[in-house]
Amino acid sequence: MLQKSDTRMRKPLLLLFITFYIQLFVIEDIYSQAWDFVKEKDGIKIYTRKEGNASLKQFKGVADIYAPMEKVCELVGNVKNTDWWDKNLEEINVLLYEKDKHIQYYLVYGVPWPLTDRDLCVDAKITTDPGTGVRIIYSTPLFNVVPERSDRVRIKEYWQRWTLQPVTSGCVHVILEGYVDPGGNVPDWLYNMVITDTPLKVIRGIKGRLEPKSIKTN
Repeated sequence: MLQKSDTRMRKPLLLLFITFYIQLFVIEDIYSQAWDFVKEKDGIKIYTRKEGNASLKQFKGVADIYAPMEKVCELVGNVKNTDWWDKNLEEINVLLYEKDKHIQYYLVYGVPWPLTDRDLCVDAKITTDPGTGVRIIYSTPLFNVVPERSDRVRIKEYWQRWTLQPVTSGCVHVILEGYVDPGGNVPDWLYNMVITDTPLKVIRGIKGRLEPKSIKTN
């Protein structure tokens, strides 16, 4: 027969377990939402899905890059070579650089008038599975390092994940996933309409460098 003290102790433990499992189901529901296929171009498949209950969408680009793994890694995750990223990238300052491990950097995106330029501080962690060779580069915002400016909107809600999986000695399966809230006065519908350009442009940049014949000129 349980003593009263045992009963009192079990109640908060039971509540803790219930709360824990509810959180697990919520997280699983968010990340199990199916990706919606949007388009395919130059061998790059583009998908979107909702970010939990937010009105903004996540993006995903999937492609096979026909180049050695080391060549792909030289481009992806190397912020010292960014001319292929995006033509709207106006400024980038490397704050910390540990090759193949950890990168911190600050960047500025120029946007057309009447919108305001955006800036972002990034903390990128790089891990490589010694068994499979799969490399993951996971980026999140870096706070309280670079002061905010009144003429720029600081992006504070952001994440991005690269998954680089070597398939053969000359082919790498690439997945780029991410989410960004541009903040300011950008309408959600406009953001959702153009967000698919992000993975397409970036992966096209890699293909254009490593397998230029795969990219159409039109």
